[in-house]
Amino acid sequence: MSGVTLLVIHSLKRVRTLVLSMGLVLAGFQLILIVVARSIQKSGGFEELSTLLPSWVREMLGPSLASFMSFAGIVSLGYFHLSVIGSLVALSITVSTMPASEIETGFMDLLLSRPLARHWIITRTIIVVILSFLFVLGLMMTGTWAGLEILAPKITGRPSAKLILSLATNLGLLMLSWSGVSMAIGSASRRRSIAGGIAGLLALATFLLDYVGLLWKPAESAAWLSPFRYYRPFDLVMGNPLPLKNLLVLAAIALSGFVCAYILFSRRDISH
Repeated sequence: MSGVTLLVIHSLKRVRTLVLSMGLVLAGFQLILIVVARSIQKSGGFEELSTLLPSWVREMLGPSLASFMSFAGIVSLGYFHLSVIGSLVALSITVSTMPASEIETGFMDLLLSRPLARHWIITRTIIVVILSFLFVLGLMMTGTWAGLEILAPKITGRPSAKLILSLATNLGLLMLSWSGVSMAIGSASRRRSIAGGIAGLLALATFLLDYVGLLWKPAESAAWLSPFRYYRPFDLVMGNPLPLKNLLVLAAIALSGFVCAYILFSRRDISH
């Protein structure tokens, strides 16, 4: 077994508890949403629920309000609820700043004392990031599909497998884009807390920029800078296809971050 393979396995073991816990919690959240949607469906409360929303929310959702206030819309909420997106972005930042943690603890000195090229450190991190995301999103989709089969009523209007897969794919690329940004920041940092703090503040700032851009026209001209602008779940819930442009932009952000991480890490001084 090569040194790189051993390093990937060791890194996966370090994050396994966090990744497994996150996946199980989010899979459980999918089940809870299905139970909630079933309860609202049985009581016929979707129309009443829409009237309780503030006017600014109805204006922001626009034509997608009718699709959102449905059984499929409530189930799909598990892929774009603020708490879900926030927790997954936090997971992206945590896993992607692993090199900064290893420098801070001195573990990097031990790694590079062996015949291991520096670029493998970043490649290892990218592999761990991708495997972690696939695992978490896989558990989320498993929770959704299992819940629909076991808990959901046999009615029309259930979310299709294509819709769930599209939401998960778009969400996965959003996570990957923040991994690229976080990895580039972490590759130039000595402390994980600093790298994570900068990435977290940047995520918050761009999320607010996208949010304000939806409500205030003058801010819309700058909202394209936010990666969150390219995750449009309401369009998917309305039945529109997954926009190729959005996927390409998120993939480009991720790729640019990874390239920057390779360059920054290869040129930096990691000695204490």
